[in-house]
Amino acid sequence: MALSDLLEITLLLLPLLARLSARDCPCSEAALCRPIRHRPDFEVFVFDVGQKTWKSYDWSQITTVAAFGKYDPELMCYAHSKGARVVLKGDVSLKDIIDPTFRASWITQKVALAKTQYMDGINIDIEQEADCSSPEYEALTALVKETTECFHREIPGSQVTFDVAWSPKRIDKRCYNYSGIADACDFLFVMSYDEQSQIWSECIAAANAPYNQTLTGYIDYINMGISPKKLVMGVPWYGYDYVCLNLSKDDICTIAKVPFRGAPCSDAAGHQVPYKVIMKQVNSSVSGSQWNKDQQAPYYNYKDPAGRFHQVWYDNPRSISLKAAYVKNYGLRGIGMWNANCLDYSDDALAREQTEEMWGALDQGRDAAERFVSDY
Repeated sequence: MALSDLLEITLLLLPLLARLSARDCPCSEAALCRPIRHRPDFEVFVFDVGQKTWKSYDWSQITTVAAFGKYDPELMCYAHSKGARVVLKGDVSLKDIIDPTFRASWITQKVALAKTQYMDGINIDIEQEADCSSPEYEALTALVKETTECFHREIPGSQVTFDVAWSPKRIDKRCYNYSGIADACDFLFVMSYDEQSQIWSECIAAANAPYNQTLTGYIDYINMGISPKKLVMGVPWYGYDYVCLNLSKDDICTIAKVPFRGAPCSDAAGHQVPYKVIMKQVNSSVSGSQWNKDQQAPYYNYKDPAGRFHQVWYDNPRSISLKAAYVKNYGLRGIGMWNANCLDYSDDALAREQTEEMWGALDQGRDAAERFVSDY
């Protein structure tokens, strides 16, 4: 079947799908299946990857949930009851979207899916390589523009966002038209993490999101002409565990050379660890939690059963509060995280306290960051 035929069939089905969805609302009240139209002044953008931990999230803050796990109608109903949007994940091959007919079909299918699931938009998460002079460069901007226009037209109040790297400087060989994409959608979610994906200097373990380096990325985006109100800061609720080939007396952890997209070393030498696991390990580690003043981030060292030293870098309420303060002081659109499932939502008293502190750090800003200094 040709793409043009598929597009025509999909367009014919849209009215039927809309009528069916109106009768099949899974919520206790039909009003909860209506799209959210309110535009908050400050965005707290949450990525959820599945399961039922969302029941313990801090819904007093959340404005958008990007549902990257299996569709959960119960989550949609609950989020809507709290006035929060729930949006789809959007990912597609850059090579495919060069074809305008394919783009139109992809967008039509996503809108239809959002309608049948009573969702409020889409978060486009494309992290593929692209050259500045390639047809993919232009096609990606067109995709975002056309997606936004279609969603806004078909689902009033809907939201279209795009995930970008921590810096616009061709991170991981991604040359995108960032200013054009920002103009084309509602806002950008800046993934201010995995900042060691390309290590060009010494192959040593370092913070997932060093404070000064993170802020440099925002300065660069703003200097491109992108309004701070188009930028939501994404912070990591996970860290990286590195095996140290050598651990110096100054806590310099030399890591294996694992190249990535042209760089000789990368964070692929380690592996990601959720905050809930880190909190269970740090107190029994060799070093306990340490604070690196240059990177404004915590870390610790531990020894595995084979006798190898590891170094774990992560973010905690202190480091996140510093970044949250920047968000507020410089008028960014909001803050969010990858991902909300990384915390411990059990009934354990200590875990509950740690989880509350992480959620609280999103909103506490500079005063909280200064208060956390007393913990070290």
